[in-house]
Amino acid sequence: MATKSATWAYRDRFHESFARAYFRRFADCLVSSVGVGTYLGDATDTADERYHDAIVEALENGINVVDTAVNYRHQRSERTVGRAIDDADVDREAVMLSTKGGFVPFDGERPADASAYIESEFLDTGLIDRDDLVMGNCLSPDFLGWSLDRSLANLDVETVDLYYVHNPEAQLARFDHETVYDKLEDAFTRLEERAAAGDIRHYGVATWEAFRVPEDHEKYLSLSEVVARAQAASDRAGTNATHFRALQLPFNVHMADGFTLDVHEGAEERQSVLRVAHEAGLDVFTSASILQGDLAEPGGIPEAVDAKLSGDTPAQRAINFARSAPGVTCSLVGTGTPEHVSENIAAGTFEPMGADAFDAVFE
Repeated sequence: MATKSATWAYRDRFHESFARAYFRRFADCLVSSVGVGTYLGDATDTADERYHDAIVEALENGINVVDTAVNYRHQRSERTVGRAIDDADVDREAVMLSTKGGFVPFDGERPADASAYIESEFLDTGLIDRDDLVMGNCLSPDFLGWSLDRSLANLDVETVDLYYVHNPEAQLARFDHETVYDKLEDAFTRLEERAAAGDIRHYGVATWEAFRVPEDHEKYLSLSEVVARAQAASDRAGTNATHFRALQLPFNVHMADGFTLDVHEGAEERQSVLRVAHEAGLDVFTSASILQGDLAEPGGIPEAVDAKLSGDTPAQRAINFARSAPGVTCSLVGTGTPEHVSENIAAGTFEPMGADAFDAVFE
């Protein structure tokens, strides 16, 4: 588990190599504002080795945030992350490790008959009720508990620092909003219990659309309602204070809805998800920070915005746009090859945009 003393020691080891505000607070820890994502890539031994080497290099050079999920690359990403953390010359307690549960994972490779595999491994065994499975997504407490246990084993750790419920908006393809909020409250109650048991330190929600679409969109979820359900879950579990701590959502120069769209109930008016998250004391981790590589290409960032960003390469400037957004703790970058690690790390040697400069991008 990441600890205050170890993450602050990590910061002391590396902070002189980076610009202002590179390390940021997460609970009582300090974490890098650039993190490693592990979503993309083939489910092969070769890809595993490249991920392993990239993660080790990142951890040993100033990135101490690693994000994964039980279903990424058919559980290979988690297993590779665990091996890399063990092999890196870095204390496990200096690493902020996050993973996710909610999607049915395959084991090592995609089976020839995916439907038959899900039927035999999850439905016939009673682990998942057929009615709860929507587009490969399930929020039932028992399934999330199983997923967390599998993640702990894959990662070979005793505690996950941040455990996300993965894309709950998928459930809206079958259920109404109130039902999905009820499902989230049940899921959060189980995660509160697992936090009390020491299996996770914090939990949150990782989304793709839910928090950055208009209120009338079929995938919209209200952040204020999700926060209220987390508090209710804490009350049900008797944990006194909620362990709900973070959001993950896409954010980049082409997907800036989290800043521009005022569709969530704030203290006095409708506000953006970034603003409401800040008011609720939640950390925000951005995914798709370089739009799965598209913003690393010349011309990917609009010229007027690109001119205001610091960085030697388009990828660095894209990363610095994402981590300059108000309320963002860390911007995750898919890092499946060692060749990109040094470039991503070097983004942190440049100053992030100030609040006024960031606002000006949207004027």
